[in-house]
Formats: sequence, C-alpha cells, structure tokens
Amino acid sequence: MKHLLSIEKSPRLALDEILALARTLKAEKTPHAGQPLTGQVWALIFSKPSTRTRVSFEVGIRQLGGQVLFLNANEIQLGRGEPIKDTARVLGRMVQGVVIRTFAQRDIEDFAGYSGIPVINALTDEEHPCQILADILTFEEKRGPIPGKVVTFVGDGACNVCLSWIFAAAKFGFELRIASPREFQPPADILARPGAKIICTDDCREAARGADLLYTDVWVSMGKETETADRLRVLAPYQLNAALVQCANPGALIMHCLPAYRGKEIDEATLEANAETIFDQAENRLHAQKGVLDWITR
Repeated sequence: MKHLLSIEKSPRLALDEILALARTLKAEKTPHAGQPLTGQVWALIFSKPSTRTRVSFEVGIRQLGGQVLFLNANEIQLGRGEPIKDTARVLGRMVQGVVIRTFAQRDIEDFAGYSGIPVINALTDEEHPCQILADILTFEEKRGPIPGKVVTFVGDGACNVCLSWIFAAAKFGFELRIASPREFQPPADILARPGAKIICTDDCREAARGADLLYTDVWVSMGKETETADRLRVLAPYQLNAALVQCANPGALIMHCLPAYRGKEIDEATLEANAETIFDQAENRLHAQKGVLDWITR
C-alpha cells in the first residue's frame, strides 16, 4: 500500500518517480489517456481552509478519471470527536483513497494505518510534502537539477513548509539556508537530520548571498492567529524584497507558496517582478498532485 505522508519518510526513488510523472502529465496538456483513477472515488478531508491544494486535487482527480467527495472535517463525525481510526475504517470500506489536510501529523499517519487505502498528506502542522514537490518541479523546470544548488528560506523557519524543505535537502542533496529570528528557527533535532547541509542564521543578507532560490511563506500560519501581533513585529526585518534579492546569485528564482501578504513577508514590487515564477509554482501544484495520484495507484 502506497502513501505520501511525508518528504522525510519517503524514499528518494519514490520522490523522483513522482516528479517524473508530474513532468509527463504536464507535457500532455490533456486529461491523462490512461485514466488511472477511472471508477474510483477519492475523499478530501480538510480541517484547514485551502485554495490551491483543494482545487489542484479536485481537478487532478477528475482529470485522471476519478470522482471527488469533499468532506469538511467540521461537518462529519470527526468534527464531533469520533476517533480518527474509526473514521479511517469506515471510509476505507467506501472510497479508494483519501487526501487529508489537518493539524496533527499523527492523525494522518493513524488514518493510513487503519484505513487500508492510499492516503496523501495535503498539509499538517509539521509537513507540506505536496508543496515541496511542486516547488522542486518548478525550480528544475527553470534552472535544472536542484542537487548542489543553494536554497534560502526567509521568515518563519519553524513552519511546516520550511521543515519540509529541511527534509528535502537531505533527500535531494542541496544546501538549505534558513534566515529566521532565533525564536522562529527550527528545533535542533530537525536541523540535525543526517545527510542535510543546513545553515541557520538570523542574518538575512548572509543567508541570501550566492543563493539560487529565495523562498518565503506567510508569517502567521493557520492556527497561529493569536500570535499575529508578536509575529509581525519580530519577523518585520525578514521581508523578501529588492535589497535581499540583490544579495542572491544573478538570475536567482524568487518563490512564494501563496497566499501572499504583500508588505509583510514579501513586498509588492518583488512579488510582481517575479509573478511569472510564483504563479507557475502555483500551477505546478496541479501537476505535482497528479504525479502523486498516478504514482500512488501504480
């Protein structure tokens, strides 16, 4: 039984296969001829709001021949306290796969363990594997293989996207630099992942110097809204802007996983100057998701 629960726990070979399938499916530009999900119904269980993740999975499932059942976690018994393992055992008898967007990574892992069907992590507080696959797909389309390159993440270094970049650095062999205030840097045990070259600093310019990719994400992740004022104050010096771009390699890519809050983690001019890349990155969520779905059903 295949699942995509984590970048960290996925073999490099599987990630390479997903990216290869994503490239093929994107190049086809039409619904996949093989229709690997024909006759299947996939459930999307979302406890957190979404635009790109929900749309890309719903469109991707349909383009691969399947049908979609969207379930807001607050509108099913899960939202009233039913154990995740019970929901998993019920849905495992009725649908052919599940995409879950929720808070705890353990919930997704438990669902996979009890459901008996493929499970895809569409975001947890700890990881966002589908986002990172789309990001690597985008980088490699524009700049070639990512191994050996320098990726700099600026902002909240303890967020799920940055943590997934740490796991990806260990898998793909690129250097990751994280520019964050000390209170927003990743835990030491995660930074110590074997095989990863990771530099963590509170100096944005030093982290950006010689980078091939500058990347940022929102400063206030879902579930952190009560911390908004403190986060905006502490993270204000960690904006992705023209001055920081000047520190990177000429031609460095500027990426943002969206939604973007202009004037906070990125300024208006920098986002608009790099809109083509950023919205190619958003489109690639669809192609990466289709790569995951095709791979998981093989």
